[in-house]
Amino acid sequence: MRPARLIVLVVAAMACIDTASEQSRKPGDDAAARAQMVDTQLRGRDIRNPAVLDAMRRVPRHEFVPEPLRHRAYEDGPLPIGGGQTISQPYIVAYMTQAIEPARTDRVLEIGTGSGYQAAVLAELVQDVYTIEIVPTLAASSSALLKRLGYTNIHAREGNGYAGWPDAAPFDKIVVTAAPESIPQALVDQLEVGGIMAVPVGRGFQMMTIVRKTATGTVTKETMEVRFVPMIKKD
Repeated sequence: MRPARLIVLVVAAMACIDTASEQSRKPGDDAAARAQMVDTQLRGRDIRNPAVLDAMRRVPRHEFVPEPLRHRAYEDGPLPIGGGQTISQPYIVAYMTQAIEPARTDRVLEIGTGSGYQAAVLAELVQDVYTIEIVPTLAASSSALLKRLGYTNIHAREGNGYAGWPDAAPFDKIVVTAAPESIPQALVDQLEVGGIMAVPVGRGFQMMTIVRKTATGTVTKETMEVRFVPMIKKD
């Protein structure tokens, strides 16, 4: 019986160490991790917009990551958040935010709330964010989290992203954080003339596509290969 008891004691001790480590974690540790993330993953690449860098430095990414993965919150990559969905790599969040050229007076539509992280970053920079999530559990959890963190300029609801949010349209900017096979016309229709949309288009690996709406149509530019979860279509 002693070996079995020893195993139990070792496991219990390891659990205590993990708990103590989590309890000893200080807000300053996360702030330092965010600063390092901004310096090495964002500023070290092509994110140059000072307001975007500041927003990425302020938003507590670890709050949007499942508890068992919080120690990895500031890594240079996506993380699973449940329901087959992910929280995007910090660089991609910053890239899409920079690409839409956010302004303080903007009203922005986000398709695919997910964890709520992209919505929070946008909310630091614009007047209002309208965000839609099709997965019920994620819609509920992200909405509750954003409220707990005090984001009063984020309007969240469960719904079909392909349909957009016509009651609140038109939008100055649109960010799509899941990949449709082609750019949804309803989203183009809800984009203000002069507005910008960032959307990954395709299946498997996709092309990040920047759409600018003009008085006569749209101008699109493919900027880089990316990989997002597919955009779910609901009739």
